[in-house]
Amino acid sequence: MEFETKIMVKLRAPELLRAELSSRKWKPETIGMSGVTDCYQPAERRFRLTRGCLEVLTEFRQPVGIITKNFLVTRDIDLLAELARHDCVHVTMTITTLDADLAGKLEPRAARPEHRLRAIRLLRDAGISVGVNVAPVIPGLTDHELPGILDAAASAGASHAGYVVLRLPHTVKDVFLQWLDTHEPGKKDRVLSRVRELRGGKLYDATFGTRMRGEGIFAEQIAKMFAVATRRAGLNQKEVTMTTAHFRRPGGVQMELL
Repeated sequence: MEFETKIMVKLRAPELLRAELSSRKWKPETIGMSGVTDCYQPAERRFRLTRGCLEVLTEFRQPVGIITKNFLVTRDIDLLAELARHDCVHVTMTITTLDADLAGKLEPRAARPEHRLRAIRLLRDAGISVGVNVAPVIPGLTDHELPGILDAAASAGASHAGYVVLRLPHTVKDVFLQWLDTHEPGKKDRVLSRVRELRGGKLYDATFGTRMRGEGIFAEQIAKMFAVATRRAGLNQKEVTMTTAHFRRPGGVQMELL
C-alpha cells in the first residue's frame, strides 16, 4: 500500500522572524525552537529554514533554546558559537535509548544514539551550552537506561539534564499501540500496565504538573533514579542562564533602556 506524504513548509519563517524582532513592540525574552516539532528534521537539509532563523537570531543576539534529536544541529555550530559568545543559546539533545537497534525502530528518522552523543561533544567543544533530555522514558522498555544515558551524556560534555515520562495523548496513543504490536508485542502488556500505574489507571492524564513525570510508585522510582544519576554524573550543578542584555536591532542599535 502506498501513501502520499505531504508536508507544510513555512518558507517565509526567517523573514517573518526578522519582522517580529525588528518591531518596537518586541520585548526581548528567551524563545524556544522545537518545542513540538524538531527543527532539524530531514526536510531542513533542503529548506535550511532553521539556519535562516538562526542567522536572524544571531544578528539580533536574541536568546534561544533549541531541542533536537538530530546531528544536523552541528552544521550550524558557527552561528550557535556566536550566540554562545553573548550567552544567548542553550542546546538540548534528546536521547531516548542507547540501543541503536531500538532507536532505529522508535525514531527511524532521527540520528542514532552515538551521533547524538557526538553532537553533544562537538557543541561543548565549540563553547556552546548543551544538555540532555531523556525522553520519552518508556516504563517497562527504556526506564532502566536512564542512568546509562545520563552518564554517557555527561561524559560527552553535557552539563544539564532533564527527563519526560511517556505521554500518550489523543492519536499518539494509537500510533504507540500499533508500534508495540509491531516491534515489542511480548512487552506490550508490561509497558501499558506501567503506564497506567503512572497515570492513575489511564493511558494518559493531562493534569498540569504531573503529566510530564506521572504519579505513584513508579514515578517516584524514576524520579529517585534520575536524582541519583544526575548527582553521580555531575549534572545540574548550576542553572542554565541566558541573557537579553546584548539584544540589538539592525544597524547595531542596542535595545533601548526602559
